[in-house]
Amino acid sequence: YVRFHLISPLIQQSAENIVLFDTFVNILSHNLGEPAYEADVAQLEYKLVAGEYGLIIRVKGFNHKLPLLFQLIIDYLSDFSFTPAVFEMITEQLKKTYYNILIKPETLSKDVRLLILEHGRWSMIDKYQTLMKGLSIEALSAFVTAFKSQLFVEGLVQGNFTS
Repeated sequence: YVRFHLISPLIQQSAENIVLFDTFVNILSHNLGEPAYEADVAQLEYKLVAGEYGLIIRVKGFNHKLPLLFQLIIDYLSDFSFTPAVFEMITEQLKKTYYNILIKPETLSKDVRLLILEHGRWSMIDKYQTLMKGLSIEALSAFVTAFKSQLFVEGLVQGNFTS
């Protein structure tokens, strides 16, 4: 089991940055779908999660090929690229996801409660409105470059691994 948390102070600076981060993580997951298929067949699992303060990369499975899967994820992260069509598809999916959160009273009430309790939190309404105003491909590219330049890393490795 390998878990790394790539933390960046950039994410929580604005609602737009949070939406750009969600877009980035979804495009990265989409890009990894085909290359990581063989790892899935070999019973290796991975998950990319857009956490509140950064990207969480979780990888688990048999230890002899796990570093190769982790390296694949890191390579796609460092050489991040996307097409305009993928950008449009992911932003449309995010619009639906945010809207579905907003129409459910229990998730909306949780969001409002956390907005009251946590200093500097952006509401789902802020994120949805930001997304509806529109994001540009240039803004995403600039955000990803800035995100990768301001990273702090925490990691945990469990299992049959050498240092």
